[in-house]
Amino acid sequence: MDHKVCHITTVHSQKDVRIFYKECCSLSKNGYGVTLLVANGKSEIYNEVQIIGVVVPVTSRLERIRKTSIALYQEAIKINASIYHFHDPEFLPFALKLTKLGKRVIYDVHEDVPRQILAKFWIPKLLRKLTSRIFEKYENYVASRLTGIIAATPFIRDRFVMVNPRTIDINNYPIIKEYNPNLYTRDKERSVCYVGGLNENRGISTIINAVNKTDVRLNLAGEYDPESYKLALEKLNGWKNVKEYGFVNPTEVRDILIRSIAGLVTLKPLVNYLDSLPVKMFEYMEVGIPIIASNFPYWRSILEECNCGICVDPQNEEEIRSVILEMVNNPEKSEKMGRNGRVAIEQKYNWRIEETKLLSFYDKILND
Repeated sequence: MDHKVCHITTVHSQKDVRIFYKECCSLSKNGYGVTLLVANGKSEIYNEVQIIGVVVPVTSRLERIRKTSIALYQEAIKINASIYHFHDPEFLPFALKLTKLGKRVIYDVHEDVPRQILAKFWIPKLLRKLTSRIFEKYENYVASRLTGIIAATPFIRDRFVMVNPRTIDINNYPIIKEYNPNLYTRDKERSVCYVGGLNENRGISTIINAVNKTDVRLNLAGEYDPESYKLALEKLNGWKNVKEYGFVNPTEVRDILIRSIAGLVTLKPLVNYLDSLPVKMFEYMEVGIPIIASNFPYWRSILEECNCGICVDPQNEEEIRSVILEMVNNPEKSEKMGRNGRVAIEQKYNWRIEETKLLSFYDKILND
């Protein structure tokens, strides 16, 4: 196979797990020549993927949206790829330009952006609904003219298949790593964990309050959004139970998860979260620890099907505290749920299956 593929991201890091380690590396090892264009990254060849960091100095959000997309579009044209595969909604106008040049273009939709806009704190509240509707109309208009759509969840797929029949879901399930069931020992430290973005919409203050008045430690890792959010969290009584790791690499993430008895993903019931598939939930399953998750119907259906965790009201710290203590004080039950989750990953929720779907989709794009 001798097809050139160009992945484009204006926002994500060059070693983003979905974009780089899953999609780019999967394509590269299966014979595609893969280039990844990334804003303000480091140019290098890694895992046989050519990464090109395009330097774009910006000083504001709006400047980033405009200048970064222009710069990456100009670089993309030089590559003359068989397929262009972009990952960020601000690139939509330039994706349309690529189609007008006769290029095959795939939109990888990571989030349901119109619903996400409804929770954007930096957009004035009175303008959010209007902004959401306008953006959805524009996104659908462009999507209908692209070669194909890859959606990160079945919910997003169902939305886009209405405007572009060549739409598929490639779910963000984990890459299966070697698993040693003996790592889940019953003498683990009395701790639970949350690893991911740290902001109020993800319920961080609630889980810190939940570990207050217990002897359970919360292993907390990730980046604060905004940075000032950390100052507010440090004032909570439960902060004394927190072990803070900051931003950590994938190896460190795995070590934190393995040391913990359970993993938390108690996001607030915002419309853009209800039908999402949080990566962390499946990462907890992959290492064999049970999940304490928000009681959204979609999430509940997965946890109940696999018997790998317990759902809670994400805004009820007493309920979360009760379930944390239940997990910590019943290691045999927690171990069983954790192993159930690992089995589900091996059988259904893994990147190996999604990789096959990705390669088949590319083959259809190239040969139809």
